Amino acid sequence: MSIPEELYYTNTHEWIKIENDIGTIGITDYAQKELSDIVYVELPEVGKTFNQGDVLGTLEAVKAVSDYYAPISGTVIEVNENLKSQPDLVNKYPYEQGWLVKMKLAKLDEKSKLLNASQYKEIISTHE
Repeated sequence: MSIPEELYYTNTHEWIKIENDIGTIGITDYAQKELSDIVYVELPEVGKTFNQGDVLGTLEAVKAVSDYYAPISGTVIEVNENLKSQPDLVNKYPYEQGWLVKMKLAKLDEKSKLLNASQYKEIISTHE
């Protein structure tokens, strides 16, 4: 299972890549495997503001429908439009072409509430 070292994680299985004050957000390899084949991705509106832990959207899979959450507070600046026609990108490339949302981060200090790769590995090891 892939868990890139350079990303931050939530215990609800989102990842975030932070570059300056921009965060790229997706769901982890573990989460996409648990959901199985993703058939629809509900994306938030560009320009909408979310607080840390707010629901950004939903992922509809063959097995279940699941919410995904904002790892850090901020404003949506871009959504992955490719997911509208190819939602399976989340399954195939969860850390690359399968990203969900880019946000301008409002509270970088909230990063301290996120997990690093080794902490996230510990959490999912209890689920396997």
